[in-house]
Amino acid sequence: MFPSRLITGYKTFRGNRFARERERYEALAEAQRPEIMVIGCCDSRVPPEVIFDANPGEMFVVRNVANLVPPFETEGEYHGTSAALEFAVQGLKVKHIVVLGHAGCGGIRAYADDAAPLSPGDFIGKWMSLIAPAAARVGLRNKTPDELQRLELAVVDLSLANLMTFPCIRILVERGRLNLHGSHYGIADGHLLVRDPATAAFGPVVD
Repeated sequence: MFPSRLITGYKTFRGNRFARERERYEALAEAQRPEIMVIGCCDSRVPPEVIFDANPGEMFVVRNVANLVPPFETEGEYHGTSAALEFAVQGLKVKHIVVLGHAGCGGIRAYADDAAPLSPGDFIGKWMSLIAPAAARVGLRNKTPDELQRLELAVVDLSLANLMTFPCIRILVERGRLNLHGSHYGIADGHLLVRDPATAAFGPVVD
């Protein structure tokens, strides 16, 4: 049976927001024109649309475990994040790509703990192996909260670096037509840290 929580939520949406914003949804049905792409974690506690108080159609969002961008490569057949990037940049022509990391990331913790596979496929383990360069830079020792946060920030840096391995992204960035941004969200305190592209330091977006 379809989850009752979803049915209840849909009825509320249909009777309230959808009814109030019917014209907006009719326009969105014709086309989407977001200027911002957000690459976030699939963690249920970190929804970009809620964090940034965004309306439907404002942001093109892709979410995966640990908000990772893999480096550009054309081998294999399944490239979900790369396909989303291709469409956002080449099709939608977004002007900004934001990598949104977050505190207490389970995927990053699993990598730090060298956790046992959850299934024979070990899909998470294989995906999280992308973190290795960031972990080497941070130098995990005691896996303290501070160390784990440094790794979370390093993963954002890594994803930004991997974005620049995509030729279409690198060219647009160099021409000033596309901007890349790093950020980190604290679930418990709601604080958003934004990366300074000049210094690579993360600082609060508001005091």
